[in-house]
Amino acid sequence: MKVKTKTRKSAAKRFNVTKNGKVLHRSKNIRHLRTAKGKRKLRSLRTIKTLQGKFASKVKKMMGLK
Repeated sequence: MKVKTKTRKSAAKRFNVTKNGKVLHRSKNIRHLRTAKGKRKLRSLRTIKTLQGKFASKVKKMMGLK
């Protein structure tokens, strides 16, 4: 009998996997020291980014999807 893999809750809180299998995450460097950063940079940091390659597959494995 195969044992179910548990999801890593730390990864589940930080990443999101879409229906097509893309791994989404929020940007870093937006929490504090915002006055030193420009408005354009802060606006681009608000967008949700996608992970690709090896790291995306590792995150999917942590989520129990692969």
